Amino acid sequence: MLQQILRDMYIDPELLAELNEEQKQILFYKMREEQLRRWREREEKARMEEAVLRKTARRNGKRVQWLRGKDGEVWVWVMGEAPGDKPYEQISEELIAERARLQAQKEAEELWRQKEAEITKKFRDAMAQEKARIVAEKWKIEMEDRKAAKLEEEKIQEELKKREEEERQKGEELIRQQEEIRAKELYLSLKQAQQHSQHSDDDQEWEEQLRRSKAADEERSHKARRARDEYRRQSLRAIQKGRVAGLSHLFQGTNLSNDQEIKLNNNSATPLLSPAANIWERPSRPFSRDVIIRWFKEEQIPRRAGFERSTNRIAQWFHGIISRQEAEELLMNKSEGAFLVRVSEKIWGYALSYRQQNGFKHFLVDASGDFYSFLGVDPNRHPTLTDLIDFHKEEIITSSGGELLLEPCGQQKNPPDYSPLFE
Repeated sequence: MLQQILRDMYIDPELLAELNEEQKQILFYKMREEQLRRWREREEKARMEEAVLRKTARRNGKRVQWLRGKDGEVWVWVMGEAPGDKPYEQISEELIAERARLQAQKEAEELWRQKEAEITKKFRDAMAQEKARIVAEKWKIEMEDRKAAKLEEEKIQEELKKREEEERQKGEELIRQQEEIRAKELYLSLKQAQQHSQHSDDDQEWEEQLRRSKAADEERSHKARRARDEYRRQSLRAIQKGRVAGLSHLFQGTNLSNDQEIKLNNNSATPLLSPAANIWERPSRPFSRDVIIRWFKEEQIPRRAGFERSTNRIAQWFHGIISRQEAEELLMNKSEGAFLVRVSEKIWGYALSYRQQNGFKHFLVDASGDFYSFLGVDPNRHPTLTDLIDFHKEEIITSSGGELLLEPCGQQKNPPDYSPLFE
C-alpha cells in the first residue's frame, strides 16, 4: 500500500482521513523524499542530455553565445537604469501628475456643464421677459412705429447676447482657475497618500506577511523534523529489536485444518471454512463488506490474524468490521492505554483504535503484503498481527504520543462483531 502511494504520489482522501497526525506527517515526509529522488533523477538526466547536445553543437559548428559587457559578465539591461531611461521617481511623479490633471479636468467639465446650463437658463428667461414686454408695448404703438420697435428689439437682443458672451468668458476663466487649483490639491493629496501608504500601510502589511511566513516556515520545519526523528527512531528500534522483514516465511505455511475449532470469547465454537474452491484474486482495494470478509477468510485466517499466539482463541482485542465511531464508543469508558483492532474498510488491513487521556487515536495497519506494519508510522515489519500488538505493549508507537498498548478492549455484543468473518 505504501509503495503504491509513493509510486502514484497520491493518497485517497478517504484513506487520508483515517490517518492520525503522526501518520500523515511521516507519510508526507516519505512522499517528499520520493519527490526529491525523482527530481535528482530528472536533473541528472537533463544534465546528461545537455552534455550530449553540447557535444553535438560543437560538431555542427553552431552554438549560442550571450552578449557580454566590458566586465566580461553577461550583459543585462534593467529598465530605468540604462542611459536615457527615466528614473523610477520621475516616472512616478509624471503618473501622479497626469492622474491629478485628468481628475481635475473631469471635475472642471462637470462644473462647466452646470455653469453653462445656469447661464443659458438665466439669459433665456431674461430674453423671454423682454420680448414679452416689447410685444405688449408694440400693440400700443401705432403702425408707423413698428420699424423703430423692431430696431429697438434687435438692439436689446444684441446687448443681451453680448452680456451672455461676457458671462460665459468669465465663467470659463473661473472654471479654468478652479481646475488648476484642484489639480494642485489632488496632486498634493495623492503624493501625501502615496508617501503615507509607503511608510505605514505597506510596512505594516509587509511585516505581517513576513511574520506569518516565518511562523508557517517554523511550523513546517518543526513537523518535518519531528517526522524525520520519528522515522529514524522507529528504524533504529527495528534494528535493535531484530524484528524486521524476512521472518514471514516461517508463518506462510501455517494453516488451520477443517476439523479445528475457534474458541470465541463467549465460549461458543465456530468451525473454520475450508479454502474456497475457486481461485481468489484480490482487488486493488476493498469495495464491499463481502469482499472484505472473503479476503479475511482467504488470506488472514491462514496467517492466524486475530488469534492468540499459542491457542485457537480469538484475541480479546480483535474486532470485526466496525466503524471508527463504534470503536470510540467501545473505548469511551476505558482508561488511557486501552485499545482494540478492527478490520478496515479502507485498505487491505486493520485499524488500531487507541484511548488517550483526552480523546482517541487511530492507526492504520497495512496487511497487503506478507507482513504487518503501521501505515506511514512504524517501519517495523511483523510476521503476524499478534506480533505487532505484543511488540507495542513494550515499545511506544510514536515518540510524540508515547502510546503503549496496555488494556485490550473486548466485546460487548452477543454474538461478537467478528462472527461474520468466521462463519
